[in-house]
Amino acid sequence: MTAQTMEILDVVDSLPIDMKLEIIDHLLESITPRRKDIDEAWKEEVERRIDEVESGKVKLIPLEEVRERMAKRYSK
Repeated sequence: MTAQTMEILDVVDSLPIDMKLEIIDHLLESITPRRKDIDEAWKEEVERRIDEVESGKVKLIPLEEVRERMAKRYSK
């Protein structure tokens, strides 16, 4: 690791979490730019799922029940 990299990381370490998250988003997007078609597809999927929950079409399972099911399934 270069001295310049270490210096940048020291600055980042001192930042509040919200600023760190913005930097992470920026870095990730610079590596793999967002695709609007994929973002739109995810938005539509999230909206569909919200509608299903709100309409009662699907039933949510409490976290404890999910944990119990997972423990039973994978403790074999």
